Amino acid sequence: MIDLHKYPVLKYPLFGSLYFSQGIIYALAILIIPIYFIDKNISMELTTAIIGILYFPWIAKFIFGGIADYFQRIGRKKIALFGGTIGAVSFILLSIIDPSDYLILFVFVAFVASIGIVFLDVAADAWAIDISKENERGKVNAAMFGGLFIGAAFTTSVIAGIAQLYGYGTAFVISGIFVFFIMIFPFFIRENITMQKHPKLGKTMLAEFRKRPTQIIALFGLVLTISFGLLSIVVPLYVKTRFDLPIGEIGLIVTGAPIATIVGCCVGGFISDKLSRKFALYIFISFNILFAATLAFVDSWELVALFYAIIGFLHGGHIAAFGAISMDITNPKIGATQYSILMGFGNAGEMSGTVISGSLIALAGFARLFLFSAWIYGPALLILYVFRLKKHNNKKHSGEMINE
Repeated sequence: MIDLHKYPVLKYPLFGSLYFSQGIIYALAILIIPIYFIDKNISMELTTAIIGILYFPWIAKFIFGGIADYFQRIGRKKIALFGGTIGAVSFILLSIIDPSDYLILFVFVAFVASIGIVFLDVAADAWAIDISKENERGKVNAAMFGGLFIGAAFTTSVIAGIAQLYGYGTAFVISGIFVFFIMIFPFFIRENITMQKHPKLGKTMLAEFRKRPTQIIALFGLVLTISFGLLSIVVPLYVKTRFDLPIGEIGLIVTGAPIATIVGCCVGGFISDKLSRKFALYIFISFNILFAATLAFVDSWELVALFYAIIGFLHGGHIAAFGAISMDITNPKIGATQYSILMGFGNAGEMSGTVISGSLIALAGFARLFLFSAWIYGPALLILYVFRLKKHNNKKHSGEMINE
């Protein structure tokens, strides 16, 4: 077994690989499944509503985080392996269900896959909080979200190409096999379990969420992610309806965004560790406003691919900094639960953007939707302005607010 205390650098590929699994289901939700449904003549409004259903476990992460914290005596690793296995099996089952004939069953199995990967996610988050120091959490989040978007890029390019050449069923099977493969690395990592009794979740949680910094960051995450929730599903649908391209080519066009997001995560994580979380957020969000608005004025798939990739880079930068801030204010005693709630607010914002996207397209068109996605970053900046973060001692958690 590999001891992370002896080889601390391995924490980065460990959490990056676990988040790779999330990248697979993320790309399945924003690209493979929506285009699959459109090809099956399922309406755009119903498609985006279903994707919203698949997002729901990510909003309710606090439930799964609470379960992970309650059973943390068995170890974060075992919970992650359990979730990954559930997700992989569900992906493979999707290959034998035709949504044209069994739409409800297809959605149910995809929903179970989402639950499985959420268990993997909350366990990985808590494990990262347990073993990381404050001055490296920006880099840890860069590794995690970088892994997520490597998985997304792999899915939007390779898996999408497989779907075009060999069918969607084969694409789902390959996705499941890769998740199984990813589980090999954490299986050989030694986890030092220190918790000997169940934490008092309710009392501790209430105390943490009475703190103003926690409340502000929760609201900030909710507003921050609405825009990318809109764009992540609207851009592939826009390319599909505007240029009538097959799934493989659409996948290659949108792959630039997750690849650029990986770079953005690394840059954002570095800046947030070396300078400050807020500085990184201000820079990346401000530029995202500009480039999201620019999408309203482009009329070729080449320019869509270019500007969407730039938006991906900027999104990676601010999401790494946001994850680091969230870890900073999280109490390690309830790491899975509290961090899951904070990330759940972010996922709620992203899901709300996804769910309303189909109706907004029908009501206002793609151009106005792109402009709205830029505008919504403004309130996020205002919320960030009132946040003050205290540097804590790594040995003692604190959520007090002071002036920077």
